[in-house]
Amino acid sequence: MKLLFDIFPVIIFFVTYNIAGKFPTESQKLAIDLLGNVTSNHSISLTMGPILLATGLSVISSVIQVLYLKLRKQEISILVWMTFFIILIFGGATIYFQNDTFIKLKPTIILGLNAVAFLVSDLVFGKNLMKMTMQEALVLPDNIWRKCNFAFAIFTMVMALMNLYVAFNYSQSTWVSYKLYSLAALPVFFVIMIASLSKYLPEQDNE
Repeated sequence: MKLLFDIFPVIIFFVTYNIAGKFPTESQKLAIDLLGNVTSNHSISLTMGPILLATGLSVISSVIQVLYLKLRKQEISILVWMTFFIILIFGGATIYFQNDTFIKLKPTIILGLNAVAFLVSDLVFGKNLMKMTMQEALVLPDNIWRKCNFAFAIFTMVMALMNLYVAFNYSQSTWVSYKLYSLAALPVFFVIMIASLSKYLPEQDNE
């Protein structure tokens, strides 16, 4: 359930883009009505209608996420705030300049900053973010936590570079699909990581 909540803006982006792409003329008119006043030239081209509508709804869904957490008085981590503001800035730039480069860069910026955060927090401040995140579920030696932290940082950096490659070497629609489907790599990473740590997991009582 939490995973669906976390990727809600990405799902909204994907669904909106694909629906709008089937009706380009209508999407252009709707985008002009809703977003025309906040673009640099107060006009939106036919090809940019779907991506701008998807971006706008993705930004709105991110705002709703944060408001929901605030209303429920749940703690919002620094990484969540960082992701939120990056979405606002890069999503806003995409709409204002009518340039999908900004929204294509957003995942790479978020993933790259996450990788840096995991490395710097450990190497500079002595705080292992992977341990802080998962210590209630796993009990591991500190040297193993450090390896997991480093592996996750490398994983997110590879994903950041992969996003750049797909974004600027394939079509816009291919990148939008990749943006959603690449999210499956995260649970796969954790499944592989936990499987590799099986000897450290507590044995279940068969009685």
